[in-house]
Amino acid sequence: MKLLLIHSDFIEYEVKEKAIPHPEEVKTTKDRLDEALTVFIAVEKVDEKSPTQAVDEAAKEIIKTAEQLKVNNIMLYPYAHLSSDLASAKAGKDILVLLEQEVKKQKFTVKRSPFGWYKAFTISCKGHPLSELSREIIPGKEKKAVEKEREIISQWYILTPNGELIDADKFNFSGHEELKLLYEYESSGTRKIVGEPPHVKMMQSQELVDYEPASDSGNFRWYPKGRMIKGLLEQHINNMVRDIGGMQVETPIMYDLEHPALSEYVKKFPARQYIVKSDKDFFLRFAACFGQYMIAHDMTISYRNLPLRLYELTHYSFRREQSGEVSGLKRLRAFTMPDLHTFCQDLPQATEEFKRQFSTAMRWMNSLNLDSEVALRFVKEFYEKNKILAQDLAKLTGKPILIELWNERYYYFVMKFEFNVIDSMKKASALSTVQIDVENGKRFNITYADEKGEKQHPLILHTSISGSIDRNVYALLEREAIKINQGKKPMLPLWLSPTQVRFIPVADEFVSDCEKFIDELNKISPFYFIRSDIDDREESVSRKIRDAEKEWIPYIVVVGEKERKEKTVFPRVRTSDLGQGEKPYTISQLHSLVLERVKDFPQQKLPLALYLSKRPKFKG
Repeated sequence: MKLLLIHSDFIEYEVKEKAIPHPEEVKTTKDRLDEALTVFIAVEKVDEKSPTQAVDEAAKEIIKTAEQLKVNNIMLYPYAHLSSDLASAKAGKDILVLLEQEVKKQKFTVKRSPFGWYKAFTISCKGHPLSELSREIIPGKEKKAVEKEREIISQWYILTPNGELIDADKFNFSGHEELKLLYEYESSGTRKIVGEPPHVKMMQSQELVDYEPASDSGNFRWYPKGRMIKGLLEQHINNMVRDIGGMQVETPIMYDLEHPALSEYVKKFPARQYIVKSDKDFFLRFAACFGQYMIAHDMTISYRNLPLRLYELTHYSFRREQSGEVSGLKRLRAFTMPDLHTFCQDLPQATEEFKRQFSTAMRWMNSLNLDSEVALRFVKEFYEKNKILAQDLAKLTGKPILIELWNERYYYFVMKFEFNVIDSMKKASALSTVQIDVENGKRFNITYADEKGEKQHPLILHTSISGSIDRNVYALLEREAIKINQGKKPMLPLWLSPTQVRFIPVADEFVSDCEKFIDELNKISPFYFIRSDIDDREESVSRKIRDAEKEWIPYIVVVGEKERKEKTVFPRVRTSDLGQGEKPYTISQLHSLVLERVKDFPQQKLPLALYLSKRPKFKG
């Protein structure tokens, strides 16, 4: 709960209009209180978990201030603008009513402006040292968790590939400008977005994905082209995880908030939870950890089975990211997360697996053509004992990496890595990540039998080789926004392009030739097809080419009399790495040109109608 306490000559207000669908009933539209302590109040999500404690602690603070100022009149004024993490409307009103009742017990004259209305107000502040005070109330256990998190102190270094550890403030970042941006972004401690990231307009104009106004902020609708891209990324990460031994499972999306093992885990991050009220309180998962822990708890595991890898591609995970943090696909409140948990016998086995997964993450980033900067984060004591591991990872990367050292362990892990992408606004976002968890094997009573048959708790690697699928789309678009700023043509990786080849007939009579070319393309290989379509709209050829360019089509093929007669095509290629353009290709050669560049990746068929004239517009 946030409080702003004003010692006022007077406070008066007038009710104007509804701020929420079902506001509190208004008994009077105007009111005033003279010589008052005016308390502006924002009830927050964290207060819902311990409403009685929140009310008690807030009441004590208000009463103490009123007594200190020697005032008898108190105005309680709901003021949502003090917080970006508000409680639900019902909880906010109920807590304010309880707070009013609690303060009244001390025989103050207490008034409360109605909840859920926009109001005009006038206030005159006394203007002395104690006339304006702010307070933050964090009830009960949540208070301890938040305060403990704030005590963590970070030290920042750069580790070079030759093993030299340099204070970040003293490192020469020449030639490593994006690493410098990562350091500055991470050390600033803020995640707030200022302005709209360029990828938002790109994802909308390309008809990939868009905001869903009928849902909570940070939840999105995916159009056919975007869903195909998302699906290909999902297939690709599933294949990569299976290649390193991941066994795919599926688990529930909600869990008992008071479950003995889960409760403490969840309350480390109280403000980030979605709570579902039924016969008991549930929280929506923010990762697949819980379900996989429960599976592992019930398994019979031998040391011979380790490392053991459980994997789930979660549709969906939920985090109540704060207002100001949610913008486009960078930080969402509902997202698709590939979650792998690897159970390891001991630290040597865990560190070997850690390095293996680090290499897999490098392959993922390369498959998307994404440049990235690496961050390694350690509890300082763990780093001192495992410097060689850090140095090995820096060597694998082949360039300087960011090191963060924590003075103590607050989280469940002792180290983690992240591959970070720098976007067009010079902000960093983590994609691939792995953490070494030393806590939850014991907390969830996950055991394996060692060589002597005795039960032991494993170490756990929390892994997302790709990071959230949604954020990968953000990263792809933001890196293309950088190219646009550099005067280059944007394009998705060929294997992710919704249309790989666009055929443009110079007249209606050549539509059938385009159809024949596509049929031939798709008959060449029974195992791979090229996503091709036909622009049969009643537009000029030049307009169709411009539209294909705006849609980032990799290969554009204009079909006329020459192509019909010679049965060859002269594709325009969007970028030089797609091959040589404006030269004759047989359809078989065109197929080989595309196949050579996409054969190692998953495939899906064209997500929209073959003919552009048959396609609706998803974005007006």
